[in-house]
Amino acid sequence: MERRIVDVRGASSVRDVVGEELTARATVDEHGTVTGWSDGAERLLGYSSAQTLGRPAASLLAEGPTVRDLPPLTRLPRWHGTLALRHRDGHRLEIRVLAHHRKPEHGSAHWLLVSAVAGQEPKPADETLVSCGFTQSPCCALALYDTRLRLRRANEDMERSVALSEADMRGLRVTEIVDNEAGVRAEQSMLRVLETGEPQYDENYLRAPGEPREHAWSVFMAPLRDPEGRIQGVTLSAHDMTEQHWARKRLQLIAEASKRIGSTLDVTRTGQELADVAVPELADFISVDLLASLDDPREWPSAASAASNPLALRRIAHQSVYPGIPEAVVAPGEVGEYPEGSPPVECLRSGRAVLHRMTDPGIADWVARDPLRSSRVRAFGFHSVMTVPLSARGITLGVAVFVRHQHPDPFQQDDLVLAEELAARAAVCIDNARRYTRERGTAVTLQRSLLPQRMPEQAAVEVASRYLPAGAQAGVGGDWFDVIPLSGARVALVVGDVVGHGLHASATMGRLRTAVRTLADIDLPPDELLTHLDDMVARLATEGDDPEWTTGSNEDIAGDVGATCLYAVYDPVSRRCTLARAGHPLPAVVSPDGMVELLDLPAGPPLGLGGLPFEAMETELPEGSLLALYTNGLVEARDNDIDDGISRLRQALTSPAASLDVLCDTVLGAVLPQRPTDDVALLIARTRALNADRVAAWEVAPNPAAVAETRKNAIGQLEAWGLTDAAFVTELIVSELVTNAIRHAEPPIQLRLIHDRSLICEVSDASSTAPHMRRARTYDEGGRGLLLVAHLTQRWGTRPTAKGKTIWAEQNIDAVRPFSVP
Repeated sequence: MERRIVDVRGASSVRDVVGEELTARATVDEHGTVTGWSDGAERLLGYSSAQTLGRPAASLLAEGPTVRDLPPLTRLPRWHGTLALRHRDGHRLEIRVLAHHRKPEHGSAHWLLVSAVAGQEPKPADETLVSCGFTQSPCCALALYDTRLRLRRANEDMERSVALSEADMRGLRVTEIVDNEAGVRAEQSMLRVLETGEPQYDENYLRAPGEPREHAWSVFMAPLRDPEGRIQGVTLSAHDMTEQHWARKRLQLIAEASKRIGSTLDVTRTGQELADVAVPELADFISVDLLASLDDPREWPSAASAASNPLALRRIAHQSVYPGIPEAVVAPGEVGEYPEGSPPVECLRSGRAVLHRMTDPGIADWVARDPLRSSRVRAFGFHSVMTVPLSARGITLGVAVFVRHQHPDPFQQDDLVLAEELAARAAVCIDNARRYTRERGTAVTLQRSLLPQRMPEQAAVEVASRYLPAGAQAGVGGDWFDVIPLSGARVALVVGDVVGHGLHASATMGRLRTAVRTLADIDLPPDELLTHLDDMVARLATEGDDPEWTTGSNEDIAGDVGATCLYAVYDPVSRRCTLARAGHPLPAVVSPDGMVELLDLPAGPPLGLGGLPFEAMETELPEGSLLALYTNGLVEARDNDIDDGISRLRQALTSPAASLDVLCDTVLGAVLPQRPTDDVALLIARTRALNADRVAAWEVAPNPAAVAETRKNAIGQLEAWGLTDAAFVTELIVSELVTNAIRHAEPPIQLRLIHDRSLICEVSDASSTAPHMRRARTYDEGGRGLLLVAHLTQRWGTRPTAKGKTIWAEQNIDAVRPFSVP
């Protein structure tokens, strides 16, 4: 019985327009047997369907390919190329063939082979289509189809989007080029364009061979008309909206998470809400585990344990695309032990989310050591895993493990960012639930979460710190410290103390620390920064007078707001340190020769009094000096005189120590009583100096002609530093900043380059007017300079100086690559 290929998805009107006989179509099963034969195929090779069905497809070849030339067809989703075929009358044909590997949900896999019977070579009329289409269509992935809806031309973007050349596609229908529902919808829309003359719009999703995931496309189809207004064809333009599509999906999931996660103050329920949101939108399976140490309210949450001991995690929730969650190895409520080197442990150790493939050595070794887990991985086909720490307010509570096995796409970096966002939201809600049930644990968690969990990378100083909360009777206080990298390789060191104890003191401390970081980010001098901070504390005190703050049984939220603070800025280039304090203990300095002195800073009033000035002091610190900042809890005690505490501190700072961490422990052990009654924050910094050969500066004449010489000087210095890869970007930055200074600022103008962990370019002038970015219009000749600087650099900004301002831009030289123009 004769069998012919019929495209049941297309309407009869489509078949009438496109002409089925213009495409040779055949299907071949996985054994190489011809199972379908169209009229176009008979027209191309002369064989009827009765003569070909059931025959080996290889019998149609004029010459068989060698085994070496054959690609791994069973693993390919598509193949295209030229085949040498034998016509029924015996002559040889070189035919372009496009083959789609179909794997339907129901039925057996097979290959669909298509080839244009006529029209593979360019026609003179194609140029008419080009003149109509390419001039009337926007710049995007573009293809031109004739009135039979056969492709005649395609631009390079279209070729890339489907991974086929124009020659491979010429003469084929869109449904033959894209063998999925998107192609069917596009062809239906193109037919409506021919019938109505009206443009059509569609959105579809397509995965090209070799792409890790499908792309979202915004497709626009419009008629192509000749000068007389007659429709000569259809243009199909496609815009890649993948990033916008996935960003929209991520925002939708985040919005859903904000509504569903944290509906109660129950830890287990919150974990389950996270799991329900993530499956199936993000993962096929998820487990949510908390540190087993959190079961004891007296234990401080920590992922640390001896390297030889496994880490105990309690399962609080999980979810799967399969009913009954058969992938799970640990049941809810049970404790699982995870050995050193396993992904959950490594994630908790580092505090960072990690993306894994099942073939990664670390995860493969871990799975291989656990027979039950190994069997589940094989049974369900796990192929991609994300481990994300559950951290709230700087405290790691547990880990969420996201797994894919049914979804074919592996996790990507964007998925990891989304998982971090979901985990962060869930972690905050879990921590809120813990605070609800453990009031003391709540205060400690909040306090530690508001302190730096690890010091930022910077080269100005080597730092070590300690924070010790007060005893249970006093409650958690508001001591804090911070290390803030600033522009020009400088660093800010901060120590502060909020009056009182409890949740109110901790919350106030968090607000002050955030304010300090914000003010430091705009590079205010220490005395000005404390003035702004003083105003803020005064406002907080006014808020505290609101009756709503003082109602209830919790006395911690009532009372006046006050704080002390010490703010220091150290510059490794000049080795100068500028300090100011607001009612805070004096800092101690240990010179390289071992001499200890307390810097005689102007006292300054405590924060919150308002109206009183703060004064800053500048001093030079030789390289290798120690600067010790601390809160009064270190040297003051009810039973000990403050002078005795300072004396013990001075003596302890001169003790030999292998590292600053050891020195911190030595100081705490020597100065503190056995049971401290107040919180203690200690920050010790060892100064470093930047060698003179790492800094270069030039005075710039206020003349546009000086820009070229300035660029030349900068490039010469980069060559001396061996940073030629950064020359192109640096030249652009220098040109923009120096030109702006000459045009819009006042002399003197200076350019300074600093080679630190990064490459810093600074341009200083005598004008106090700060620059700002603006978006230039299309035909504006200027206005893009700072936008270009912001795009090319890791970060940039401006800071006030005593005689004007400095504009700086910073490049990450570790990531510098030779700049090329495509």
